[in-house]
Amino acid sequence: MIPRMTTTLYGISNCDTVKKARAWLASHGVEHQFHDFRKEGVPQPQLDEWLRDFGWEKVVNRQGTTWRKLDAAQQAGVRDDASARRFVLAHPSAIKRPVVEWAGGHRTIGFDPAAWALAAGQ
Repeated sequence: MIPRMTTTLYGISNCDTVKKARAWLASHGVEHQFHDFRKEGVPQPQLDEWLRDFGWEKVVNRQGTTWRKLDAAQQAGVRDDASARRFVLAHPSAIKRPVVEWAGGHRTIGFDPAAWALAAGQ
């Protein structure tokens, strides 16, 4: 993986967890860009990397509202990287948030202040 020069936080602007994450980055002096899935779409090359790095079970937020609104057959249809990829491209709010690509090249998914401190070099 090539180290990134800028930290990028991916998520949805009105998500409470994303709001906490953005506040954490600001309070720890971590300059970052924000990529809103709803406004800018899901970046497919990054999605492929997230699926490879984390696995579809972690990328798809099966605790969220979007997932819970699906019927059992739709949920059963998401069973591997390919089906998860199609699903989250159609339903970006089903991606576990936030996904962060840190300036040093490390990636995290979800908000974990302790892991983030390590990733941010603090």
